[in-house]
Amino acid sequence: MNRQLILGVDAGGTFTDFVCVEIGRENSLNIHKTLSTPTAPEQAIMNGLREMGLTAFAEQGSLNIIHGSTVATNATLEGKLARTVFITNRGFGDMLKLARQTRPKLYALEFPPKDPPVPPELCFETGGRLAADGAVVEPLTEEDLEALALKILGANPEAVAINLLFSFLDDGFERAIEERIRKTIAPVFVSRSSEVLPVYKEYERGIATWLNAALGPVVNGYLKRLQAELGDCPLQIMQSSGETIAAEKAQEATVNLLLSGPAGGLTAIQFLGKQIGVEKIISFDMGGTSTDVALLDREINMTTEGIIGCYPIGVPMVDMHTIGAGGGSIAFIDSGGMLQVGPRSAGADPGPACYGKGGKDATVTDANLVLGRLIHDVAFADNMKLDKQLAVSAIEKLANQIGLPIGETALGVVRIATEHMAGAIRLISVNRGYDPKEFLLASFGGAGGLHVCSVAEAMQMSHAIVPAYSGVFSALGMLVADQGRQFTRTVSAALKKLQPENLEKQFEKLVRHGKEQLVGEHFLVENLVVKRSVDMRYIGQSYTLNVPWDDLRNTEEAFKTLHQTRYGYALQADTEIVNLRVKVVHHGPQVTFPEIAAEPDSYGEKST
Repeated sequence: MNRQLILGVDAGGTFTDFVCVEIGRENSLNIHKTLSTPTAPEQAIMNGLREMGLTAFAEQGSLNIIHGSTVATNATLEGKLARTVFITNRGFGDMLKLARQTRPKLYALEFPPKDPPVPPELCFETGGRLAADGAVVEPLTEEDLEALALKILGANPEAVAINLLFSFLDDGFERAIEERIRKTIAPVFVSRSSEVLPVYKEYERGIATWLNAALGPVVNGYLKRLQAELGDCPLQIMQSSGETIAAEKAQEATVNLLLSGPAGGLTAIQFLGKQIGVEKIISFDMGGTSTDVALLDREINMTTEGIIGCYPIGVPMVDMHTIGAGGGSIAFIDSGGMLQVGPRSAGADPGPACYGKGGKDATVTDANLVLGRLIHDVAFADNMKLDKQLAVSAIEKLANQIGLPIGETALGVVRIATEHMAGAIRLISVNRGYDPKEFLLASFGGAGGLHVCSVAEAMQMSHAIVPAYSGVFSALGMLVADQGRQFTRTVSAALKKLQPENLEKQFEKLVRHGKEQLVGEHFLVENLVVKRSVDMRYIGQSYTLNVPWDDLRNTEEAFKTLHQTRYGYALQADTEIVNLRVKVVHHGPQVTFPEIAAEPDSYGEKST
């Protein structure tokens, strides 16, 4: 009988983490950490496989890899995207440039204009316009299609994004444009808004469609290089929503990979909560480059209002907040003579000064080493040892600038980083109506354990936990994640006018579509689990809240309760359902982890 192994891989900015277990075998856990290779992330993965002795399993196809990647995130933040044509209706070519007219600094008298995501010369207008009720306002003619094809040929793009008004009601016009492009133009990555994000709000839908197209060639190139290295080894990719998807399907929905790595950490935290019987958890993931914080109240909170860089991302993703405070965050003296930490990071190369790879800037890791919180004479990833003298030299340069002893300067660096992280936790808890004192602080990531107690004290949280294998916890989360997809449809109907049977038909249509998609990925329909939810709001509001679907009355009550919690009030006003959402999943294989030595009867018996 062939041995089957599952490997979770989390490629971070500084380290790439590995967690491997053998299916059906107890105490088979194997963990590993290696330095990331940012210019070619697949190389770090292959290095890890060789170092763990897993190359033969990969060649035999008996190693199943579940991968959380930062390729999509980094490409978006760094602007390293494919040349993309954006197609929309006549008169709406400036859609992405006009955006929502929100001002990042409300009281600034002047602020520099942002470059549009797609330059004007690559924004093409055409016919095929629908009204809000789905009626045809302007047809899509053969002349329109021919003219559009000629423009695209002349632009020589790597990708094309199609975003017509109200196409989520009828995708016929978008499909016709896609078919013409594929018939007349050499292979090019094409994204349709009716497939990427079939909901109302044309700007957010347009951004998601553009990003999906612009990321397509970048992510596909990476996944093809990785798959070529892995051979026949099955490869799954973690999505921003916390479910995994086959790599070949991920190549079609690249916008769903923007929080691929962090989603694995939250999946692991949810798994941890079930193991220890705790429902309210604030997760605190501190790595080498950044820190991610999120709040779990029984379930992982999701959002469709996430922001990556300066772009609103309307696709479902785990609701977390990220700041530039990690072990590699650089400490410096600003123009006012104040000590600051981050967001600039030393990354994996050259890394903190103590790595001995040429880094000269003082970082949070250097400060912890100077304070004696890290052991400098023990080898870790890639058999590397920390050089305490290099850390002292880097901190000493800072100390000389502000006239403080080296120890006090190092402590100041750590305290500033701690306050940055505490501030992030306030944003996702206090600012949303939650009392952090009611939650358990769960820390993971390579640097989380160093700061968890000080962060808990800053937030007046009495309980904290650093789980086993916390340094590779996001990779562990890949192993316990479900496989699945999420599907959405806009309905926009007042609750009091809704007929339950009509709503049920809409849900069933979504469920049927979702199951067909997963059956096409070789899952048995009887093993699929369906979860339904709705996006609701008071009539007249511009924002929505997502609540699980029960029936009309109970769902409305759940919405009002959530509104009271989130915003501090609930209205005696009419509500409406804006979007239907369906999640179809296949539960991942049951993996077992080795038991840890005896623990206290309850996490509440120990406090920070």
